[in-house]
Amino acid sequence: MTDEWKKRGLKEGFQFATLTDIITKAWSGKTTKEYKVLKGLKKENLRDNMTNTELILNMLAEASTKDISQAENPETFEESAKIAQDGGKIAGTQEKH
Repeated sequence: MTDEWKKRGLKEGFQFATLTDIITKAWSGKTTKEYKVLKGLKKENLRDNMTNTELILNMLAEASTKDISQAENPETFEESAKIAQDGGKIAGTQEKH
C-alpha cells in the first residue's frame, strides 16, 4: 500500500497515518489509535496483536484500496482519502457477515 501512495506523491508520516486510519475505521469502525486502546496496547504493534480474522480483513481493505487506487489514478490526497474509505468499506462489509 505504501508503495502505491508514494507513487501518487503522498508523504510518509501524517498523510500515510491518516489514510491508514481511514482504511481501519472503514472496516472496523475504529481508528488505529482506538483499536490499540481496545486491545490494551501501548507501544506494541497493532498488527502483531490482531487475530487471524482481523489480519485478513485488514489485508483485504488494504488490497482493495491499492486496486482502486491503481484503477482510478488519484492525483490529490483528498482523492486518495476517498479511495481509502472505499477500500476499507469492502472489508467492512465482509466483517458483518
